[in-house]
Amino acid sequence: MTDLSIIIVSFNARAHLLNCLRSLSEAPPVIPHDVTVVDNASTDGSAAAARAQSPPIRVIDQDRNIGFAAANNVGIRATSGELVLLLNNDTIVPAGAIDTLVARLAAHSAAAIAGPRLVDGNGAAELSFGTMMSPFAELRQKVITGLYRRQVSAVTAWVENATRRERFVDWVSGAALLVYRRDAEAAGLLDERYFLYAEDVDFCAAVRARGRGVLFAPASAITHVRGQSRATAPYEMHAAYRRSQIAFYEKHQPHWAPMLKVYLRLKGQLPDVVPPSR
Repeated sequence: MTDLSIIIVSFNARAHLLNCLRSLSEAPPVIPHDVTVVDNASTDGSAAAARAQSPPIRVIDQDRNIGFAAANNVGIRATSGELVLLLNNDTIVPAGAIDTLVARLAAHSAAAIAGPRLVDGNGAAELSFGTMMSPFAELRQKVITGLYRRQVSAVTAWVENATRRERFVDWVSGAALLVYRRDAEAAGLLDERYFLYAEDVDFCAAVRARGRGVLFAPASAITHVRGQSRATAPYEMHAAYRRSQIAFYEKHQPHWAPMLKVYLRLKGQLPDVVPPSR
């Protein structure tokens, strides 16, 4: 019986996907598991390359890019593991990282979700967790991230310390998110109104609303090299973020949504409500 289902959503990221799959096959988790790739109608041969992997993995083809949340839901519904790991295609999983994450989740009966410490290719930590999304929380995250990228020593020290402490948080990144299937299903899976971005914060909020916890577990570390979508399609990625941001505020903080739309309109950044077909 499969205890863990690993779900990887991919869209035109063949090289990243193969690196991720290679890391899983070269140092597979000890826990019984299966790997499923949900391909969002890639045109770069991603699906065929994934099917050619050994050991074989399951690939589910979509006829169009249905977005990150919806594709993860396809993978969740198609699998049966008691645990589900949502894993970005631009991650590299070191030996033991997944088993450690599973163990940390099991150690906390109040937790339904656990997220690892995410680091970039140089080993620098990513702020892959936080407090509930709000204008002030977003501003704080943006300021800290900006100063961290500039390597301001005090901020670097703070980030290093913050990303070494295990604790309950409001959300962890969907780049590597472990959840009990029963909790994911009870929360209604991921909200598919989010094409890309904010779906992880929303999903964690739905789980917490049912009285279950979200654990940041830095004993497990996974490399997040990040894809090239922002570099190759910056306008589309920015517009996707703004659509998700608006959807999030309309759902969780409706009093802020009109002000956000005015702000974006003044900046010339108010996107179309419906994402363009791909």
